[in-house]
Formats: sequence, structure tokens, C-alpha cells
Amino acid sequence: MTVGIAYVDGPRLARSLFAAADWVAAGRDEINRINVFPVPDGDTGTNFSLTLRAVADALRALGDAPLPATARTMARAAVLGARGNSGMMLAHFLLGFAESLGERPTASTRDVAAAVRLGADRLYESLDDPREGTILTVAREAAAAAERTARETEDVGEFMRRLLEEGEIALAHTPELMAVLKEAGVVDAGGKGFVRMLEGVVRYIEGDPILPLGDTDLTIDPEALVPAAAVEVAAERDFQYCTEVLVRGEQLPGGNEVRTAMHPFGGSLVVAVAGDILKIHVHTDTPEAVFSYAARWGRVETTKADDMRAQHRRLAHADHRPVVLVTDSSADLADSVLDRHHIAIVPLQVVFGDESFRDRVELKPEDFYRRLRTARDLPTTSQPTPAEFVRVLRNARAEADEVVAVLLSSALSGTFGSAQAAVRAAGISGIHLVDSRSASLGVGMLALRGAELAESGLPAADIARELERIRHRSGMLLTVDRYDNLLRSGRVSRGKAWLAGMLDVRPILSLDDAGRVVPVDRVRGRDQLVPRVLALLDRRLTPRPATVRFGVAHAEAPEMAERVRMALIAAYRPRDCFVTLATGVLGTHVGAGAWAIFYQVEDGTPARLDAARAGGEGSMHMQEGDGR
Repeated sequence: MTVGIAYVDGPRLARSLFAAADWVAAGRDEINRINVFPVPDGDTGTNFSLTLRAVADALRALGDAPLPATARTMARAAVLGARGNSGMMLAHFLLGFAESLGERPTASTRDVAAAVRLGADRLYESLDDPREGTILTVAREAAAAAERTARETEDVGEFMRRLLEEGEIALAHTPELMAVLKEAGVVDAGGKGFVRMLEGVVRYIEGDPILPLGDTDLTIDPEALVPAAAVEVAAERDFQYCTEVLVRGEQLPGGNEVRTAMHPFGGSLVVAVAGDILKIHVHTDTPEAVFSYAARWGRVETTKADDMRAQHRRLAHADHRPVVLVTDSSADLADSVLDRHHIAIVPLQVVFGDESFRDRVELKPEDFYRRLRTARDLPTTSQPTPAEFVRVLRNARAEADEVVAVLLSSALSGTFGSAQAAVRAAGISGIHLVDSRSASLGVGMLALRGAELAESGLPAADIARELERIRHRSGMLLTVDRYDNLLRSGRVSRGKAWLAGMLDVRPILSLDDAGRVVPVDRVRGRDQLVPRVLALLDRRLTPRPATVRFGVAHAEAPEMAERVRMALIAAYRPRDCFVTLATGVLGTHVGAGAWAIFYQVEDGTPARLDAARAGGEGSMHMQEGDGR
């Protein structure tokens, strides 16, 4: 007998999960559309997809590794990245799967079958109120099929094809097991995500490409009925917030103890414990009480509380948007601003020695500067790969008809070129790339303006043109506390000797029309630095613009940033004045102590936006998480 694929090793498992993550992401909207249980909040596809994406991202960072290390990384990433009820359930399945594989260097079909079985068992054990007709049923039936099939074939490809067939049969049967599914005329959304995960693996084995969105048959009619919108929430499940908390500790309680403690807070409870990580998911009306109680077990690292009633109300309207914005991790906007305007980011890479981190994803700004203080050698940065752009742009196209991507200056980084290569290679349609010719908050504020224009109804091509107009009325004034980072980076287009020869002299740098860093002035001593920068800014903004935004980015210089912010607000009364701790992408090249003012003049905006602006929230606020 010929065996096509005789075993699974670490790289094969990782690549299977990459394909599974991409295939689930491509079907995310359809899964959201049929999400009616346990509550009809329309996010099961998003949560399942983001959890798998967290696993894929961790495995990409790991690289080719032995099966035990790959499986451990998969399980840990699933718990850390678990989103929502479906994500937590997937995490438990993958925990059991990894536990069964143990230290095997390779896995046969019998080994994989045993892993699927333990994954299904761990999933069942994790549930406070196990219900048939859900992902639980699909996983259990898949495990039974895996055990039967493993006795009949040693070919992993054939094994997975038959596993998928049985999963599809079990999924089709879910409406017979749960009345709410039958009434809505849908299969279980979590089970659908599980089957799509298996299907992605089979497609990878068979060599079928995960096609760019728009080239598949997955397009959903925006006028189509959303079953989740029509379903009423059962009284015993009608809690307001989908709540999650991640706790780290050396002596965490067991899952049963946590579940017992969490019962009084609400329902749909799922708990995962993996080493020093405790992840809790619960639907509740009192998320703050959940967070406070969880703090007794260790250090609370992340929390989330999504308003499910608001999500359910939004389902009555089409969630598919005409235009969404994408930017890169250099943009330096706070997560709260990105989330509010649905702006996705593509992470650049920050490299310390032999370690590479995805900016803002694996290396937060605070962590970057902690490392920078003790690093033997200065870090470097690298642009996102085309594959990373393909992933983010495909996800964006799943949410909208067109995408506008505002990216780091092409004169400073290969990021813009990488995006162009990704669009060409993957054939993704409806993408409009905008070279910001700026950096940091210059990129971020331009992306934010694009998102506001999209929310006002402006078409993507018009948004791109308007952003190109605005960028010519935008700029930066930057000063550094030390020169070695900037000189070594090569980001200064001229005047290197001018910089290197200075003693107790602070340079003031700007961007030229092409987006290159150029010196514009210098000041002896720090006392005159802020007045000189503000004077240069005043010269550029005379006559006074009617509508201007400011951003102040700093590399561990919060007192100086606050002083500058107050001066800008007093002098200009801007629409916004953001202050942020710059991410590692900027910090690598300017060094600790640097700070910069970014300005964006929005006078002359299209007339059709006047009404939208009149009803807006023009502000000079500092947002929680803006890096103050």
C-alpha cells in the first residue's frame, strides 16, 4: 500500500494551521451571519478566526521547530489569543490535542486520532453547561471518525479528508439537536468554524490555494437576511457584556475552582489554565467585578468587555462597509482610536540581536524601551513581508468593498513596496495604497482622517486623493537627544557630518516633499529647544488654519511631550492633539529622549463632509492608552 503522507511533524502541523487560519478568515463573515447561540451577537466567526490567527502568528514567530515545541506553542498561543466563547472552546481543543502529542517527534494517523479525541474530551470538560448541537458535538463526532479512520489508513491526507467528511455530516445535523438553530434555519456557527478549520488543512494537503477574497464564491449579499439579527436572547442568557480576563501567576487555581468562583457572575463560562496563564470568558452584567475577583489569583494582564446587546442591535444593519482603512504599526495611534474606527494594522519587525518581534503585537512600546536600556547593540527594523500584507488586506476585504492603506513613507522604509508586491502577487482587488510620506503620528493621523472620510460615505478613490492633498499640508518637526541611532539608521538624507560634529547642540529635523528626513535647524542647549520648535511650527502654520490636528510622539520623554501638548492646545485650539509613546519602529531610529510634533491641516475638505464635521466631536483630548 502506498502512503502519501506517513506522519505529521512540527513544520507540517504549523503549515496546516496557517492554511486553516486563512480559510477560516476567508469565511468569517458567513460564520458571523449564522451566529445565533449562545447569544446572537454575530461575532463567532471573528472570534474563532482571531484565535486561530494568534496561533498562526505565534508559529510563524517560532519558525520550523520539532513537533513537541510546535504543539506547545500552538496550545499556549491559543489560550493567550482566545477570543469569545468559540475562541476559548477552540483553545481547549488545542490544549488537549497538544497534551496527547506529548514529546513525540512525529505523529501517525493513530497518534493524530488520539490527539483529536483528547482535544474533544478536554473541550467537553471545560464547559460549564455542555450543549449538544454545538462545536462540542462536531468535535466529538470528528474524534470518533478519526479513531475509525486511523484503523483503516496510515495516509494522513486520506485520514484528514475522511475526518472532514464526518465533520460536515455532524455539522449538518446540529439543527436537529438545538431548537434555536432549527428555528433560525442555520447550523451552529462554532461548529461551522471547526469544520472550516479542518477544510483549510485538507485544502493545504491537496494543494488548493486559499484564494484572495473576491476570487472565491464566499461573497455575501449585503441585503441577505442575517439570522442572528432575528433571534431573541433567552432570558437566562441575557447578560450585557462578553467579558474576558487574562491572569498570570505562579500558583494559579485549577479550572474547577475558578468556574465555581465565577458562577455567580453570569453564564457561558469557559475557563482555561495553561502553566502560568489563566484565561476566563464569561457573559455578565458586572465585568469590573469579574476583573476585581480575578486579580486575587495573580496579575491581571488584559481585560475585555464587549456590549453584546449593542452588537445584536447592529446586526439588524449590514455590517459590511464600503471602505475600511489599513495602516502599519509605525502609525502610533492608540489602540482605542484604531478600534473605534476599525483601522487594521500591519506590523513591522523590530530586531534585537537574534530575536525578531512583530511591532505592537509581540513587542509593546513599553517593552521595547525596557529592552533598549539594556541592549548591548542597537536594534534594527524590517518591513512587513508581502505575506503579512496579504493576510491583513484579505481580512480587510472581507469587511469592505474597498480598502485604503496609508503606509510609512516609501523614502524611509520598504513597507510601501512590500504592500505593492503583495497586492500584485495575490491579485487582491479594491486596494488603494497611499504613501504617507511621513512616519509615526503623521501616518496615524492621515489614516484616521481616511477612516473619518470613509465613515462619511466618501468612495475609496476620492479618499485616497483627499489624503494625498492633505499630506502636502502636513509635516513633522523632530528633535533627538542622541545621534548614534539616527546616524546608523541612514534615515537622514543629508547633513550626517553636520549632525555628528555637534556638541551640546540639538538638531531639529523635518521631512521633505518626498518623505525623507532632513535637518532644518539646530539649537544649543535644551532650554531653547521647545521655543525654537514652536516658532518654526508657527511659521509653517501662518496664516492660522481653520482645522488642524496635532500629534506629539516621544521616546520616553513624557514630561517634554506634555509641555508641548499644552503649548499646542493654547496656541491653536486643534481638533485633536494626540500624545503617544512611540513604538519600536520610531524608537529604534531616534533613540530614547527624542520627541516630535506632527501637524495635519484639513482646510479645504470636500464640501459634502461639512455636515458630518458639524455633528462631530472636535476635541483636544488625551485618550486612555494614548501613551501619555
